[in-house]
Amino acid sequence: MLAAHADWSVAAGKRWLCRAWREPGREPGREVGREAWGWRVAAPEPVGEVSTLPARLIAEAGGAPVALGVDFPLGLPRAYVARHLAGRFRDFPDFLAHIVHFPDFFEVSPTLATVAPGRPFYPARGYRCMTRAAHAAALGLDSAADLSRACDRATAERPAGAPLFWTLGANQSGKAAIHAWRALLIAPHPALRLWPFAGPFRQLLAPGRVVIAETYPAEAQRQLGLPRLGSKRRQGDRAALAEALRLVLAALGADASPELAAMIADGFGADAAGEDRFDCLLGLLGVLGVLAGRRPDMPPPDPWLATWEGWVLGQTAEPRPPMPGVSRAASATG
Repeated sequence: MLAAHADWSVAAGKRWLCRAWREPGREPGREVGREAWGWRVAAPEPVGEVSTLPARLIAEAGGAPVALGVDFPLGLPRAYVARHLAGRFRDFPDFLAHIVHFPDFFEVSPTLATVAPGRPFYPARGYRCMTRAAHAAALGLDSAADLSRACDRATAERPAGAPLFWTLGANQSGKAAIHAWRALLIAPHPALRLWPFAGPFRQLLAPGRVVIAETYPAEAQRQLGLPRLGSKRRQGDRAALAEALRLVLAALGADASPELAAMIADGFGADAAGEDRFDCLLGLLGVLGVLAGRRPDMPPPDPWLATWEGWVLGQTAEPRPPMPGVSRAASATG
């Protein structure tokens, strides 16, 4: 089996891919039948040409299953779906297959005047007094909280992520979603399957198939029991996690390549992409934890999650409900 994780960005220089090959006879490993199995983990590399990524991973796997985690949203907020898409499509993959009916869907609105159900992403640039509450109202939603999927909301273990349609600021994921959906999910490779919409993650893995699941490196860090030390943007703080990362690799039956071992010790480099390489490895280790059965491979039993909203792979912490009359996403930006 090949497991991989892609840390995503609109900028090619910030898109990184970390791979792990599951092989017999490697130590430490898990007993499977009479053979010991383990993972060989390579150092992160640039993703490269996005449109060929599934085919390249299939070729690298030699026909074995590919488990691919991706750090971008997979799914749509339920309030948006209930208001504008109900009864028109079966689920999120069906919507993607018919997105030709929304020709302006991926065009980011410069002002609220052009925000519409068929053009939900906003804003193209910052200006005074814009709020997510006003964005929600322009989409016909009741509050800014309606912009968020359940997995975007804060939990007891981590802060909230940005809502899907928001495209401004360091914490936004809307631009990455636009880029990735266009490049990977519109007219997808026939071997691609989307989790959790197609079924349980481990059950979907089959020869010649790529199973893609949404991940969140900050969530994976907590799933793996790694401490939070300072800022992931500082090389020294990343290097301070080197021993903890080596222990997690060993616990998962994984060997780091010499290149990866050196990168971990060095704090993933001094350049701006160091945090992306760090996140890339965290995401991959989260995927390996799910493959090992340490974390669940399906979302909680809420039908919205497996049909429209999606979920973060391996997440068990329930999202906190928004406070009545107050949205966590309603802060003004400018």
